[in-house]
Amino acid sequence: MSLKQLLADLLSLLSTSTCDHFLKYLLFIFLLLPTLSFAQADLEFGIEDDDLKIGGDIFNDFNEDLESNQVLEDERFYRYGRFFSFQIGAGLTTFDGNRGEAYENDPPTFGLGFNYFLDFQSSYGLGLEISKHHIFLDEPVNFGQPNRIGLVDVTMLRVYFSYRYYIDTANLGTAITYSNPYFVGRLEYWYTTNKFRDQSQLDNDNGGGLGFGTGFGLEFPVKLRESYINVEFLFHSVNFHDKFTQNYRPVPTNPSGFGYEDLTGNVWTTMVAYVFSW
Repeated sequence: MSLKQLLADLLSLLSTSTCDHFLKYLLFIFLLLPTLSFAQADLEFGIEDDDLKIGGDIFNDFNEDLESNQVLEDERFYRYGRFFSFQIGAGLTTFDGNRGEAYENDPPTFGLGFNYFLDFQSSYGLGLEISKHHIFLDEPVNFGQPNRIGLVDVTMLRVYFSYRYYIDTANLGTAITYSNPYFVGRLEYWYTTNKFRDQSQLDNDNGGGLGFGTGFGLEFPVKLRESYINVEFLFHSVNFHDKFTQNYRPVPTNPSGFGYEDLTGNVWTTMVAYVFSW
């Protein structure tokens, strides 16, 4: 086939109606592609511009929600919460270990306390408590032998700094919500005085020691935000000055006789207080 004949057949094909429609379709596609490309580019640049704007932080809405919730919580506390409380109470102080065996308790224990509330669930407190006990040594011991010591009056004064965490009872039962349960921790200083009542020639045995207390409590409202009945149960670990004393051991001539190897032991307190709040 000659070149002239080939060109003639190609021109004949291009002149048909089918080819004409096909060429129009291709032309439409070529014109549409640039428009789509520019639209996509504008959209991408628009998103980037929004992200780069000042204040366009993706966490901005989340932070605003947190701040709004905190403001609402503060407003609720100022309207319905307590700011300060003062309490006066009485209770019982007991011991375990050797000190528990040696001591006879002379209730009640008296206490005063002051609390400052940070919010509905947290408060700091200051306070003091005093309790009395006695030891009766009716037989000779290592201290004061060969005579018996007799009655020893013991006075324990402690001051403390405390932190309370009130449990969120919003989703609990009515009885639990009404009791306002909390956990408490205390840093304490105990000062002990031993007076030898039957041995006037002996000086008092005085000394202090650091300790900590932990436990839980309940507060039952008498009048909301104004007055409450507080019940508190605490365990104390104290480094008493006479913790490892040898004074009350049995006399050397009778090692298995009457006496106490030392005065080790922990402290347990139960206190009931009337609380004034404002």
